[in-house]
Amino acid sequence: MSITNPLLELSKSVVNVPFEIHTMEWIAQNRFQQNAVPHRHNYFVIIWVKKGRGTHLIDLERYELEDNAVYCITPGQVHQLNTTGPVEGYVISFMAEFLGGAEENYDLLFNTGLFYTFSNSPVIKVNEEMSIEMQDAVTKMQKEFNNFFILRAEILRGFLKIFLIYLTRQYDRPRESEAQSKSIDLVKQFFALVEKHFTTKKMVTDYAEELAVTPNHLNEVVKKITGSPASHHIQQRIILEAKRQAVYSRVTMKEIAYQLGFDDTAHFSKFFKNASGESFSDFRAKNQGL
Repeated sequence: MSITNPLLELSKSVVNVPFEIHTMEWIAQNRFQQNAVPHRHNYFVIIWVKKGRGTHLIDLERYELEDNAVYCITPGQVHQLNTTGPVEGYVISFMAEFLGGAEENYDLLFNTGLFYTFSNSPVIKVNEEMSIEMQDAVTKMQKEFNNFFILRAEILRGFLKIFLIYLTRQYDRPRESEAQSKSIDLVKQFFALVEKHFTTKKMVTDYAEELAVTPNHLNEVVKKITGSPASHHIQQRIILEAKRQAVYSRVTMKEIAYQLGFDDTAHFSKFFKNASGESFSDFRAKNQGL
């Protein structure tokens, strides 16, 4: 999908180990040009602000920086970190394949709520006790990243998993019944499919068929878990991408419509207004300042 804001990739120097960890001070000194504009990544990014002030633009939301807050950025999200004064913290970047294909590693990325949070906040507040444990993991990752000893990737992978597990412990999740667990699994599978196919599949029936359930059942389960039917989430994912491109690119509405699978610009214009409550041109004009 074409978009004018840059898509950043991991440095060629770490291709064999698709993982990086740097202090925020290092990022400010060495990556200031690419971070000067809203951008997206083809990899996962964890930003742990230990101390500092500023704002963090994530897609179309602006968050005030807080001490001891973690921001989890999913591949494809548009973001820009603007700091005012010195900031202490760390930036961890990695490709999904770095963790490997084991089921528990897949869960850390896709089923814990750290990434792909949909309508939830991407900000995680870290308590003091957990901060100590996370700092220990980060210190060890830094040491290993800056050296090139045998089995370096395996050790980095292990400490990254520990760090992610500590993050998941910041959530207070109620226990789920077996029926609730099955419903939640279905919803997660649905969202994963939407993320993959939203430009080409826009009907609930498309996803229901792939998930081997009826469209009515899929709508009911998704609504029960999220508060909105499956059709709403499909629409909102399309609208999110349309808004990203409206704000962060200079392509025309016709080009955006085509990229999102609409052959008719008028149809896209009507879809955008019905789903967002305002016209495409009004939205773009109002949000150009972002």
